[in-house]
Parts: sequence; C-alpha cells; structure tokens
Amino acid sequence: MSTDPELEAEQRYIDRAYRLLDDARRSANRLKTMVEVGAGGTNQARFERDVIYSTVDDRLADLDVGDASLVFGRIDLAEERSTDPSRFYIGRLPVSDESHDAVVVDWRAPIAEPFYRATGPNPMGLERRRHFASRGRTLLDIDDETFGSATPNTSTVSGRRALVAALEAGRTGRLGDVVGTIQAEQDQVIRAPMPGVLVVQGGPGTGKTVVALHRAAYLLYTHRFPLEGQGVLVVGPNRLFLAYIEQVLPSLGEAGVHLAVPADLIDPVSVRGDDPDHVARIKGDPAMATFVRNAVRDRRRPLRRRLTVPFGLGHLELAVDASASIVAEAARRFRRHNPARRFVEDAVFAALAASSRTPISGEAVADRLRNDATVRAALEWMWPVLTPAELLHELFGSRALLRRAARGAFDRDAAEHLYRPWSGHVRDVVWTRQDVALLDEASVHLGVLPGRAGKLRADGTPEGEIRTWGHIVVDEAQDLSPMQLRMLERRSLGGSMTIVGDIAQATSAWGARDWFEVLDHLPDRRGARVTELTIGYRIPAPLMAPAAKILARIAPELSPPIAVRTEGTQPAFTSTADTDFGPTLAKVVRDEVAVVGRGNVAVIVPESLVEMADRALDDARIEHGAATTNGLEQQVTIVPVRFVKGLEVDAAVVAEPQAIIDTEPRGLHSLYVAFTRATKRLHVVYTGELPEVLADTAARSGGAASGG
Repeated sequence: MSTDPELEAEQRYIDRAYRLLDDARRSANRLKTMVEVGAGGTNQARFERDVIYSTVDDRLADLDVGDASLVFGRIDLAEERSTDPSRFYIGRLPVSDESHDAVVVDWRAPIAEPFYRATGPNPMGLERRRHFASRGRTLLDIDDETFGSATPNTSTVSGRRALVAALEAGRTGRLGDVVGTIQAEQDQVIRAPMPGVLVVQGGPGTGKTVVALHRAAYLLYTHRFPLEGQGVLVVGPNRLFLAYIEQVLPSLGEAGVHLAVPADLIDPVSVRGDDPDHVARIKGDPAMATFVRNAVRDRRRPLRRRLTVPFGLGHLELAVDASASIVAEAARRFRRHNPARRFVEDAVFAALAASSRTPISGEAVADRLRNDATVRAALEWMWPVLTPAELLHELFGSRALLRRAARGAFDRDAAEHLYRPWSGHVRDVVWTRQDVALLDEASVHLGVLPGRAGKLRADGTPEGEIRTWGHIVVDEAQDLSPMQLRMLERRSLGGSMTIVGDIAQATSAWGARDWFEVLDHLPDRRGARVTELTIGYRIPAPLMAPAAKILARIAPELSPPIAVRTEGTQPAFTSTADTDFGPTLAKVVRDEVAVVGRGNVAVIVPESLVEMADRALDDARIEHGAATTNGLEQQVTIVPVRFVKGLEVDAAVVAEPQAIIDTEPRGLHSLYVAFTRATKRLHVVYTGELPEVLADTAARSGGAASGG
C-alpha cells in the first residue's frame, strides 16, 4: 500500500467521486419504479412511462464510464485568479455532491481548458497542474507541473509520465480515447470554433483521428443546441476503420454521433472493391457531374412514332410533336426527374383524350388505359421512373448512352473506359467504392421513387432524399476524389466540417498533392482554416527514422512529426530466399508475438501476398485473423496494405516492401503508411533487394538478418 500522503488523499477524493457517481446511477434507476403501470393503466400512463424509461436509460448511459478512469487530474488556480473553489478536478463527465457543488468538472467545460492548454510562458491562471495515472478506479501515480517559477516549464508536452504510460500500454485492436492526456496543440484543434471548414494536417502518430473524434464530442457538448437535432456525421474510409474507432465517442459520453462510410449515405446497394486506377480517375473527375446530368436528361425522350391505342369502337392518338412538348414542359417544371413522371402521365392521358371524337376526360382515359402495355411502353420511353442504380447500370452497359452522356463532359475515349457488359439484374450488381459518388449524384437529379418515401437507409433518412448534418468529420480526406468530396459537401447543412488527413499518406488515384485541391470542392461559406499537428505520440524516434526517409521522397515540403519517445527498438530487416519466404515470415511473426506479450501484431502485405501469408501462418499453426473480416480482434492479423491506413498496432511485420511499391497506385506513399503503424516494433521481411530508400536504414540497423 502507498505511503505517499498526496497519493492517498487523491485516491480518497477519487473514491468519493465514484461513490457519488454510483449514487446518481441508483437514483436514476429508482425513477423507473416510480412509474410502473399495471394492467389497467391508461394509454397516457403507458406513454409517460415509456418516455421516462427512455430518459432514464439515456441518463444511465451518460453515467456509465465502464472500466475507463473517471478523473484525469486537477488544476489549482493561482492566487490572483483564485475563486471559491480554487481547485478543480477534471474528468470524463461531471459529478456533483449533495449540495450540487462540482466534484468533477467535464473535460469539455471552459474551466477545464487550462488543464490541456497551459504552458510555462502562458500558465492561463494556473499555479499547478496535476495529471493522474490510473487503472480503472485505482490511482497509480501523480505527475505535477508548477507554474510561475523563475524557470518556467517550456516543454511542448504536459503530464509526460501519464502520457508515456498511456502510449506504452498494449494496443487492444480498438482506438481508445486520449481525453486524459490531450496536449495543447491537440486541444486547440478540439476547441476551435465550429463555423467553416477546419483542415487538420497530421503526420503518422500525431493523433489526428482521435483528436477529430474528441472535437466531435466537444462540439456536441458546447453546441448541444442545435447539433443534437442537426446531427454530427463521422465519415471513414472503410468499415475496418469504423470498427477500429467506434468505441471512442461512446467512451466520451456521446453515443448519438453517426459513423459511416460513403456507401451508407446512399440507397442500399452492394458495394465492394475499387475500380482500376485509370477508371477511378475518370469516375472521380468533377466532369462526371455533367456526365450524370446528361445521362438523366437523355432518358427524357419524345416518341419516335405516333402512338395509336384502341379505345372503344375507335382509337386514340398521341403525335410525336405533342409528346416532345410534354417532355419539354415536364423538364421545365420539375427540378427532379422521378416526381415529374405523374405530370407526364397526366399530360399523355389528357392528350389522348383530346384526340377522341367524342368528349372524354383524361381521368377516364387513364382509368381505362393505365395498365395498357402499349401506353406503359410509351411512358417508359418518354419518361422512365429510375433508381440511381438502374440509371447507371443501363448507362454503363450501353456504349451509345455513354457516348451521348459524355458530350460536354469529356471525350468519347474516356467514356469507353466506363463500359461494362450487363451482368444480370440490377439488384445483383456489385458496385465499386468509386461508383458510390455517382449513384449519389444520380439521386440528386432523379429524386425519390413514387411510393418509396417510407423506406429508410442506414442514416435514418428516406430513400431518395439527402440528409444534411450540422457538423461533418471526414477522416483520410486526402484520398477522396472531387466527386466524393462533392457528395459530402451536399450533406453539410451550414458548411461546418472538420477535415483530417495527411498529404504524405495520399495513396488513392485521386490522392491530393496539397489541401487546396481538397478545399476547392468543399463549402466556402465561412472560409477555411488549415492547421497542423506536429508532435508524434505513437511512433518512437527509431521507428520513425525509416519512414522519414520515405517522407523526404514523397512530400519533401512536410516535416516528420517530432517524436515524444526518443528511445525505442530499432527496426529489424530479414532477408530470405523466395522458396523460404513463407516459413521465414511465420518465424518472424512468432518471434514478434513472443516479444510484445499480450500486444497485437499486424502482418502488412501487398494484396498479391494475402493468400500466401495466410497459408504460411496456417502451416506454422499461428492463430490469426484477416483484417477485412475480423478487424484487429485477434492478436495476429493479416492486413492488406491498402486497408492499414489509420490503424495502430504494437508490432508491424511488413512483407516485401518492393512489391508494395510496384503494385500499389502510389507505391511509396503506401509504403510510408505501412512503416508508420507500429508503436513498439517494426520488422521488414523481404526477398531480393531492398528498395533503395531503405538500404541505408537497414545498414544502420545492423544489416539484414538472414532468414531460413
């Protein structure tokens, strides 16, 4: 047991805070017993009970901190700023005593700002800042910083012992919050004003993703009205990434934020995989907006010949020029395609009625001919009702339609690359990630299908309609095409967005060279701000060294993050023959598992080596998972290099760096991503020669070990 009186006193304070929190949970639970409704209760009583139950459940969720620490530390105000009280404890959520005095202050409250921002030159009215290192309810250590001394602390890092302890803890396969160890430059991003677009450039390990999520939680706390009603959307690059970050916001007490990949924001279709690089370039081009608009307009056509329909003892007619007038009038009156179909139908039936030798109303003609096959075919030709998937499926399957849609957008040769033969019914089509923005663009022009207004998509909005959000967080934004950015821009209610990424990690066909390329396609109603995170928390300096060599090649204008942890294990390099690659890879993985103990290991490979790596680990009886199906749930996971962005692991085994360079669209950028995932250990396994950019690093690390 500790004999440090300060530690014991703080532990007693923390214990009291937990007791008060537990009391609050019990009080909330008691409310349920006060509104029990018997079998004879009225509908009004049952309704009131359900409302109270829902409110209590929400309150209980707010008060549930799980295994996370409740209190992070405290701030003592300097004498000239003293108030009553002059000391505040900062924590995950607010806790009050029986007199409603604050025992713990929410980390997002204005009074808590100096806990994250105060520095020696700018103490923000503090005399002392104390960080707690805790495990659950147990206080392990305290770390004090005093202000106002003759030699002020000018370090860019606060609470170093607590921070390093958090950084050196084993990875769990899920991203955790950093609310107890947020640093000053991170807090400036989190508490930045909400209006406008904020771009956060951050190198590997600077915490940009988790900072963006903390910003979402902070904005909801600070701007509860109107954001609670308008909603906050977080967009990630893939489902593996969403699974990795999904625990952060609930741990911060914000479970109402919507996490999505772009495919979740459109009407339900099957989406898997990517187009080849040259096709992805075309589909991401802003000219595709004109292309899709043309494709919709091309489906509005006058009849090619007079329509004649038997009716009673005679027949009714619709002339070609009359059909052209109907189509032109519908296009003039309606902004969206599908809602105009009813107008076209009514106009066609009215024109048919007008051709009758005896007076008859359009409604009477409609009653008689609505299901006539000839009339239905004419209507489908003039103004078909279309889903976005139907429009694009028919478009991509017709060279003639592609050529027509390309006019004014791009040349016919480019349109030819979009052709793909029809393969069954539209419901069986598997779309690519690049198709998602085109489907969304089509939905803007088509509008909701008649009779589909009640169908909901994943974001809770009716199919065919676009939901807007009060604030949107976009991660890995450097990889988004103009069409994908356009898709997100139209979902921004007031232009408030947080854009997060790293230009050096731009690996897609549309990877941005600078943030201005991205900002060109985002809201500019309130202006844009670009800020940079410069301190690297995740990657120790020895592991950042080879990545810095790659960075100098791909983005010489960017500086590598300044590593908080200057010491660590040097990266290892193992060379092996082609015939021994599998066994060598398995041996290296087994060795890394032995070193990291309960930590996790990612085997990062080019797409072409996924099956080989899987067989090698199977043959060696090493239990492992696949990132694309299991996330990082198992200790050892095989991760294709294109899915590893944004993840962090204890140890990374990178296989065949030259193959990564040769097979990925932006190979050196992908290698940079692969080399910046590990928090403790990096091991490279390769055959042949190392890429030239890594040769010096391998030599300084003791040369290449021989596998076998």
